[in-house]
Amino acid sequence: MPRLSEVIAALETLWPAERAESWDAVGTVVGDPGQEVTRVLFAVDPVQEIVDEALKLGADLLVTHHPLYLRGTTTVAASHFKGRVVHTLIKNDIALHVAHTNADTADPGVSDALAGALDLRVVRPLVPDPTDPAGRRGLGRICELDHPLTVRELAARAAERLPATAQGIRVAGDPEALVRTVAVSGGSGDSLFDQVRAAGVDAFLTADLRHHPASEAVAQSPLALLDAAHWATEWPWCELAASQLDEISDRHGWDLRVHVSTTVTDPWTAHAASTTPSN
Repeated sequence: MPRLSEVIAALETLWPAERAESWDAVGTVVGDPGQEVTRVLFAVDPVQEIVDEALKLGADLLVTHHPLYLRGTTTVAASHFKGRVVHTLIKNDIALHVAHTNADTADPGVSDALAGALDLRVVRPLVPDPTDPAGRRGLGRICELDHPLTVRELAARAAERLPATAQGIRVAGDPEALVRTVAVSGGSGDSLFDQVRAAGVDAFLTADLRHHPASEAVAQSPLALLDAAHWATEWPWCELAASQLDEISDRHGWDLRVHVSTTVTDPWTAHAASTTPSN
C-alpha cells in the first residue's frame, strides 16, 4: 500500500499547488505523511456529512474541491463545526487534501468535467493560463455542440445530466434562441462576463449568477445565461479526478479503492416555484 506522501505527490502532479490563486488554500490540511492509504473518497465539500461518509466507508484519504479553511482560523476547537471536522479526521486517521483553483485551471480540470457531463466539445480555455505554452490550461472552457439546440433544450440537458438540486437550472434570455457555442465555468462565473462576451458564444453555463451582472449581460447582447447550482457544476470533477487517481494507482500497482461521494451538499434544500397571479 502507498504512503499518504506518495499519493499526495501523485495528486500534486495533477493539480500543482503553485497553480492555485494567491488567495486560495489548497494542499493537505490533515494527515500523517507516513500513514498507509488504501481507500480514497472524492467530494466537493469538506463538511461533517462527507467526513462521516468517509469514516463509514473506511477511507484513509478524503479529497475535496472546496477548502476547509479558506480564510484561516485561530481555533480548531470541536465546539465549532469546522473544528469538529478536524477532530473527526484526526481521531480516525483520515487525511484531507484540497484541490481548488489549481483544479479549476488544470488540463483536464473542473470545466472540462462539466463540459463532458453535457456532451460539449471543448475547443479552448475561456481564460487561458499564460504559463501554458500548449494553450490548454486556464479558467472555464469554450465549447461547441454537435448540433444546435435551443436554449430551452440545452437547459433541459443540463437539468438531466447534472446532479439534481433544489435550484435546478435558471435561464436568462430567449428560450427559443439557437445555441451552437457555449462557455462553461464550474462554480461562480459572473466575474467572467467580459471574457464570455469577447468569445462571442451563444450561451454561458455557470453558477451563482447575481442579479446586476446577469441583468447587464443580457442587456448588452443576446447572450443566453444558464445558472446551475454551484455544487452541481463542480461535482462532475469528482468523477474525473477519481478516474485520474485510478489510472495512477493502476500504473503504480497500488490497488487503491477510489470512490466518489454522491451525497448532495448543496446548501439549498427546497424550491417553491412562483405562481402566476390571476388577473
